[in-house]
Amino acid sequence: MKIFRKVSHPMPAALRAGVSVAVPLLVVLVADRPEWSMYAAFGAFTSLYGRTRSGRPRLIMQAGAAAALITAVLLGVLVGSLAERNWPAVAVVGLVAAAGTAIATAEQWHPPGALFLTFAFGAVASAPHHLADVPAAAGVASASAAFSLLVGSLRGRRPGGGRTGRPPVERGDAEPGRVWHRLRAVDVREAVWCGVAASVAGIVATGLGIGHPYWATVAAVAPLSVAGRSARLLRAGHRIGGTLVGLVAAAGVLALGLGPYPAILALAVLQIGAELVVGRHYGLAMVFITPLALLMNQMAAPRAISELLWDRGVETAVGAAVACAVILLAAPRARGPAPRRVGEGPGSR
Repeated sequence: MKIFRKVSHPMPAALRAGVSVAVPLLVVLVADRPEWSMYAAFGAFTSLYGRTRSGRPRLIMQAGAAAALITAVLLGVLVGSLAERNWPAVAVVGLVAAAGTAIATAEQWHPPGALFLTFAFGAVASAPHHLADVPAAAGVASASAAFSLLVGSLRGRRPGGGRTGRPPVERGDAEPGRVWHRLRAVDVREAVWCGVAASVAGIVATGLGIGHPYWATVAAVAPLSVAGRSARLLRAGHRIGGTLVGLVAAAGVLALGLGPYPAILALAVLQIGAELVVGRHYGLAMVFITPLALLMNQMAAPRAISELLWDRGVETAVGAAVACAVILLAAPRARGPAPRRVGEGPGSR
């Protein structure tokens, strides 16, 4: 198994991601609405999809992902509006993870899996909201996603070289909108296991009273986005090891006490760095993703740095441990070489 993988031309996708995240956050900042930063950020995650596609196939994939991300944000707002939101969030996150896995497989998303949907729902649901926040959440997330679609449609070089145009046909490129036919090919047990992992991680983290239970659910879902028991266990290890190193980097970044505008610049740089290396080594990508997530959290709801670092470390360990348990429990079904998932490749997270 290759620890480092060769990825061609990652810079265009990385730059698209950096711009797509930075600009909506700048707009929110200028509007003096820091509480909208989560909506803008998760709408911008649209740009993370379809890096192996170009032209119309990328647009279709990103549009589908945008709709799912906006839905996850709105579900988070609804759960966050409840008087007691922690345990309802645990109940819903399992459904989001399972449904997200099924949809990602049916639509052949790249990166595959429900990681970003789980992250979007969990982060938004963890903050207090009111039903009156729904229109703002829908508008900001939709506008941010639309900007990502615009950036993603810009002409550039396609993954195989040459200018954008008609991409090489891969399995699943034809008729990308026929969701119903693809749903018939979804492995329901795979989706259920992903939902179980998210729910169990959420139950443990919430029961322990840790400050950000959704970090545990994300850490539990992330390894399940790749195929094969060995690859999944390796990814869980990368998640833990990369996070530990990333916490050191995050401590340094957070200690700088960056103002709003420098913080957005730092977020863009970290996003670009993560996209440049995620296809080569997932653990190395976590060194960028960890300070990115913590800095984004501090922009939306500042907390003591020591508490933030502790929560991230503990919850990542909890989530990764749950993921490993689920991987081993599901192992009898995965004996022998695991089939490569449609849409899976070096850039999958």
